[in-house]
This record gives sequence, structure tokens and C-alpha cells, in this order.
Amino acid sequence: MFLDRGFDAVRVADVARACGVAEKTVFNHFRTKESLLVDRWEEQTRALCDGLADPDTAPVDAALAVLDGELAFLTSPASQRAGGFGVDELRRFSRLVASTPSLVAHNREALDRLTAAAAAALAGRTRSAPEDPEAWITAVALAGLWQVYTVSLHRHLDGDDPAAIGRAVTVDLRRAAGKLRGGI
Repeated sequence: MFLDRGFDAVRVADVARACGVAEKTVFNHFRTKESLLVDRWEEQTRALCDGLADPDTAPVDAALAVLDGELAFLTSPASQRAGGFGVDELRRFSRLVASTPSLVAHNREALDRLTAAAAAALAGRTRSAPEDPEAWITAVALAGLWQVYTVSLHRHLDGDDPAAIGRAVTVDLRRAAGKLRGGI
């Protein structure tokens, strides 16, 4: 519905009606209309914090593991067969999110929450204060990988092979991660 009619033209009541449920039921599962469309942030934040809790995992590796999972979710053949997006739908979805101010704002706020959660996890890992500058700068740098992921995915969506798109985004993420590992 959102891809066909645009984000602003679809009401939550329309989604509820199409699903055969009450509008309140939709809001029991999704906090906002935006989270109906962009709903994986909480899962990604939890996964990142879990990875950061492991003292044997480098923070960059914890972030890459989450992003690799997200990329596989979007581009794997199994996802395509299970009713996931094809490349054309992914292209349209990417354009919809980028062109809808409330979705852009939703993603920024979600990235801010991910950054704050990562800073807290990193502070806990080093037994430092939650507002520790080193924890925050590391969390901000890790959040930068999410931005690289988004920009790279959008840039590589001109192809038609999901596996090739996945490989190209992975190369960009590894380059960015290498920069973080080596220091700016």
C-alpha cells in the first residue's frame, strides 16, 4: 500500500482494514505509523548491544555482524522466496523512505537511540560512566556504519542481482570498518 500510494496517502486505519484488525491492534505492535514501515531498529539495537556485551568481540565486529544480518535479510535468495522484497521493491522502498520527511526523521531518531544504547553498552563494558567521551565517540563511529550501509545500499540498487548488491554493500562496509579500525 505504501509503495503504491505513498506514505502520506495511507492511513493506519487503511492498514488495519487491509489486515482485518482494529486500528488499536496495529498500534499494539507498532508505536507509530513510521515504525510500520521501518520496524527493525529495535531488533538491530538489541543485537548490537548483545554483541557489545561480549568482551571478546571488537565493537566494529559487533556492528558488522548486525549489519551483515540486515543485508542478508534484504538480499538473500531465501528472503526473496519467503515473500521478501525483490530488487525493484527494494529500490522503490529506498526512494520512498528517502523522500518522506517523517520517515527520514524516524530513522534519524532511531539511529540516535541506537547510538545512545551503544554508548551505554560500551560504558558498561569498560565500567565507565554512561556519559564517558570514549564510549560516546565509539558509539557515534559505530552508528556511522549504519549510515554507510544506507548510502551504499541506495547507491548499489541500480543492479538487478540481489547477491551482487549484497557483495557491493559488504565491500563498502568493510572499507569503512577498516577506516575505523585503523583510526581516522
